[in-house]
Amino acid sequence: MSKQVTPDASAFEIKLDRSGPKLLVGLTALLAIGLSLFQLYTAGINPLGLFFQRSIHLAAVMMLAFLIFPPFRNVQRGWFLWGIDLLLFMMAAYSGFYLVYNLDEIFARAGFWTREDIWVGVMTTLVLLEASRRAVGMGLTVIGIIALLYAFAGPRGELPWLGEWLPGVLNHRGYTLDRVAAQMYLGQEGIFGIPLGVAATFVFIFVLFGAMLEVTGAGKFFIDLAFSATGRQRGGPAKAAVIASASMGSISGSSIANVVTSGAFTIPLMKKLGYKPAQAGGIEAAASTGGQIMPPLMGAGAFLIAEYTRVPYIEIIKVSVFPALLYFATVYLFVHIIAVKQGMKGLAASELPQLKDVMARGWYFLVPLIMLVYLLVMGYSPMRVGFYAVVGIIVIAGMNGLWRAWQRGRAQGGSKALQHELWQATLDGTHRLVLGLELGARNAVAVSIACGVAGIVVAVVGLTGLGLKFSSMMIAFSGGNLLLAVLLVALASLILGLGLPVTASYIVLIVLVGPALTVEFGVPLLVAHLLVFWYSQDSNVTPPVALAAFAAAAIAGSKTMETSVQSWKFAKGLYLIPLFFVFNPELITGGPMQLLIWKGAVLTIALLGFAASIEGYLFTWVKTWMRAVLMAATVVIFYPVFWMEAVGAGVILLLVVINLLQQRMERQPGAA
Repeated sequence: MSKQVTPDASAFEIKLDRSGPKLLVGLTALLAIGLSLFQLYTAGINPLGLFFQRSIHLAAVMMLAFLIFPPFRNVQRGWFLWGIDLLLFMMAAYSGFYLVYNLDEIFARAGFWTREDIWVGVMTTLVLLEASRRAVGMGLTVIGIIALLYAFAGPRGELPWLGEWLPGVLNHRGYTLDRVAAQMYLGQEGIFGIPLGVAATFVFIFVLFGAMLEVTGAGKFFIDLAFSATGRQRGGPAKAAVIASASMGSISGSSIANVVTSGAFTIPLMKKLGYKPAQAGGIEAAASTGGQIMPPLMGAGAFLIAEYTRVPYIEIIKVSVFPALLYFATVYLFVHIIAVKQGMKGLAASELPQLKDVMARGWYFLVPLIMLVYLLVMGYSPMRVGFYAVVGIIVIAGMNGLWRAWQRGRAQGGSKALQHELWQATLDGTHRLVLGLELGARNAVAVSIACGVAGIVVAVVGLTGLGLKFSSMMIAFSGGNLLLAVLLVALASLILGLGLPVTASYIVLIVLVGPALTVEFGVPLLVAHLLVFWYSQDSNVTPPVALAAFAAAAIAGSKTMETSVQSWKFAKGLYLIPLFFVFNPELITGGPMQLLIWKGAVLTIALLGFAASIEGYLFTWVKTWMRAVLMAATVVIFYPVFWMEAVGAGVILLLVVINLLQQRMERQPGAA
């Protein structure tokens, strides 16, 4: 019998960077574990006030950033660089301590800040920007610096000469160092604004939940589950990659994490089956990008959208399920068409894990997810639900480990063997628990710091009125045309995505274009946020900078640009689905059931026609004229008029039937 195609445990082994002096490595672990415990305490036992929670959280993640990330890549830290980092470490710690220790006095003298208040604000802002440079990248840091310079530019600001260089529409009065520092550090709309508030509460607890699932073996379970379900079909490994990325994305919310976790196994299998290296990498990147739009986590998106729109979190989840499933269905369809076109076969049953065996080994991983959904539906707050989910996976995984140890001990016979197995299981469980706590904090560092810097941008936009000015510019460029406005949003998201992570890109973009979309173009608030959030993902799959595709290319051994083009093709649903919602907002805002069913059906048909047109294949080769008609019919469906939707859907279905008949004729004996 052939060896089963099942992920090797080493593919999911958690590896943390332990380089550096042992004392500082130990300090990093203790700080990370302490931060995770602090977050659990405030999430489920004793919630803290806004500034207490956010200031302690930001101080801790900045301290971790200076311990984990060196000042320069590929440069080993000597004692001199470690000395600089320890100085920054203490400055980060003081930024949190000062605010917590003096919070009552700061509130009492609101608006009458002391020099120490201002200089601690300046210090915190500079330390945050340096932490961002290391943990997130230079792009976001530069944008934060430009935002601060823009706040200073103006006749009453610190840099009046800079204001003279600004175009008239961007001019403003300018602000002093005291005003800007107070806005950043001492206000609720600066560094400690909504983005960091979301990261310090909801996002961290769910990132910790994902880390706990990761250290207990959830990644292996979900990929085994996907292979057992799809492995026998044409292009089985590629379809398994799509399903595994959907399930992994529902807990991790990170496209690159999805690529390196599931792609390390699925990409080589896709290549073995017949997919070109660039195709295999592109499929994995496109599927993994869907992880950030897949409920319940959606990266940090669901929580941020809920905070900005004041729509309950559970409602965000409900309206996001159908679009996410449509996205994955589109990627799945592309995968199937390529597999059929290239004559691929599925894997033999003997090479695949059996569904019953997979469920027997890891069924308990589904329990926390089911509990999570149930508690959300019952109306519990997302933070409390995350707390219960983390505690639930710890308890369930621990009990499962002890049960298996008890079985092994009983099989060996004797009380000593039983005690030994239980002791080893306890040690292993404790190690995994500590590792999960550390991993969760490490994984949250970049997101929290990005949200802190995004708070700087949001504060400057509000302080200077840039949002309204940007909206007027957007209206002028689009000429009042909604389609052109959406294309401008897509272009802006791509440009921002060159230097910003997805979460920061969404925050900056929605602050700039949100008012124009909702007020001037009449797009419903929730639809506008979902549009911007979806388009913020395109930096993962769109050339020239496609981060998820680059990670996949490294695994596939393919050229980065070629892989990026493939991922861009497979991820076309990322652009089309939210565009459809803009012109058909009923699918998000609600409406009569008959209308929702009709809109959902025509959108599904449009994506089918689009995939067949792009690939030139469905059941058999699609003729050139048919491809042109399919593309035209797809465009017609997007026009929100019933008869045009009906005509477009009818034409696509007719051509699909014709293509099916062509395939059957080709199979007849004597067919050319």
